[in-house]
Amino acid sequence: MLVSIVLPTFNESGNILTLIQEIKENIPDGWDHEIIVVDDNSPDKTYELVKNTYSNDPKVVPILRTTDRGFAKSIRAGIEKASGSRVIVMDTDLTHDPVEIPKLLHISKYYDIVSASRFSAGGRMQSIRHYLASYSYNLLIRLFLRTQVQDNLGGYYVMDKEKLCRLPFDLIFFGYGEYYFRLLHFAQIEGFTMVEIPAFYRSRTSGTSKSRFFRMIFSYTSALIKLKLDAKNYRKEK
Repeated sequence: MLVSIVLPTFNESGNILTLIQEIKENIPDGWDHEIIVVDDNSPDKTYELVKNTYSNDPKVVPILRTTDRGFAKSIRAGIEKASGSRVIVMDTDLTHDPVEIPKLLHISKYYDIVSASRFSAGGRMQSIRHYLASYSYNLLIRLFLRTQVQDNLGGYYVMDKEKLCRLPFDLIFFGYGEYYFRLLHFAQIEGFTMVEIPAFYRSRTSGTSKSRFFRMIFSYTSALIKLKLDAKNYRKEK
């Protein structure tokens, strides 16, 4: 079976080669793989680094995006390029540990979505401050969307490709990390099966975080309100 790992990048030249190597080391027996690196024209030449390093490796597929850029849109481009029956999406700052890949793939035999969760029993983060901030905002998301999902912003998951492509991409893949609670919400509307598994999220060791806390709070809250309206209209049209 083939798994496609989608890696959206912007200025991750200090992390991307380490991440690709760790992914390759954690692909379990019985699975073939392709690693799709979708770069938003990084000034630090992330795309060129991947292209040159893996020029003789057809399992690493670099994609350069120079227009209509953005984190969620890069993920969409990677998913649309993917050939695997399963798609794994990971952050590229090394916070998502590839050691979770075998467990994600194993459990994906039984569920449409398997999400690596910081907040289910046994999950945790290296950064306590980040953990507390994310946990608090996840409580708001859960109340607002009336969902039992523990981690609506983790963004580390595997999904059945055929099921994934049934979702309304235009209503999901825009903005930043808030795309993930949109994806989960529409997947629940579609009745897809999902399970969260505990995971350890590491801290970034190289490069600069793109997250800006107060800007994210405002934009994510606006996205929650818009999602309620979009989901209501989507249900009516089904």
